[in-house]
Amino acid sequence: MLDLKRQYLPLQKDLLAALGHVLETQQFILGEPVAAFERQAAEQLGVAHAVGCSSGTDALWLALAAAGIGPGDAVITTPFSFFASISAILRAGATPVLADIDPATFCLDASAVEAVLAGSQGEKVRAILPVHLYGQSADWGAFERIGKERGLKLIEDAAQAWGAEWNGAKAGGLGDAAAFSFYPTKNLSAAGDAGMVTTNSDHLAERLRMLRQHGMRRRYHHDEVGWNARMDGFQGAILSVKLKYIDKWNHARRAVARRYHALFHATGLVEAGTRPVHGVILPHEVPGSHHVWHQYVIRTNRRDELRAFLADRQIGSEIYYPAPLHMQEALKGLGYGEGSFPEAERAAREVLALPIFPELREDEQQTVVRAVAEFLS
Repeated sequence: MLDLKRQYLPLQKDLLAALGHVLETQQFILGEPVAAFERQAAEQLGVAHAVGCSSGTDALWLALAAAGIGPGDAVITTPFSFFASISAILRAGATPVLADIDPATFCLDASAVEAVLAGSQGEKVRAILPVHLYGQSADWGAFERIGKERGLKLIEDAAQAWGAEWNGAKAGGLGDAAAFSFYPTKNLSAAGDAGMVTTNSDHLAERLRMLRQHGMRRRYHHDEVGWNARMDGFQGAILSVKLKYIDKWNHARRAVARRYHALFHATGLVEAGTRPVHGVILPHEVPGSHHVWHQYVIRTNRRDELRAFLADRQIGSEIYYPAPLHMQEALKGLGYGEGSFPEAERAAREVLALPIFPELREDEQQTVVRAVAEFLS
């Protein structure tokens, strides 16, 4: 699925030098290595503030907490995402309210959100948390309109979307705040856990920096109950090196996605729409979006059999995600059940992520597509 060594080897000298500098300066927690990355990240994304933290999960919680989301509030999000999209809402003390996904993009469906807001749960909703899934922005034009009409906070879960855009504006600067993950598999990756919150609000940025250090504005004086959510100096140093290359890597991912498109269309197995029958439904880039292809996800009716077939041929694949969040054991208390979100449930049965990373070779892609075609033919 991913060969991180292909990215590491060309950068080895620079990465080791960056780590050595942290050791020499002993700035292991926050410090200049993190501050430098924050400045560079904010400039690249075109936002006023970028606040480094310990993980993408902590970034989501920090964004919600800084925005004043807490007990008594409800936040609308998607049932088709990583667990942290909901667990961060719960950790903030708020109530997650779910709406179904758009079957074409797998992102939160704005029309489904409007239906929720019009119902009995709508009164307590104070924020919407769309996920830019697989590297493509959610329909931000629709969410921006809904947010303005109803006075709601908009928090981007941009964990998979560094460099993604909506109508020329980069993810991270679309909403009131945005949460990024730098988990090692992400397009922009650390050498461990790390995350970031971005915002154009001076007020939110000040609260973010306070909350990530146990609620301290002054050392050992705690104004609120925050959390230990600081970024390590090592991660800041590594991310500063990699930030110089992320646009090039995202461009390469887009080229890999185009090659997959062409190779699959040549097989004659590509089907239109969102409901596979005998072939595959390919992912696509919607108008207004600039997709950075964190994942290349196809849909097929015989997903589990296909995955086993690929594994027998030593071809990696992954399922993001095999069970929608409302069907998770830990979240049964939300009150949803099977059938609550048909599109999310169907996607969980059909999606399969194929290998994609900037250094993936065309001959390797041909091997993947030939295997899929052999199985489906």
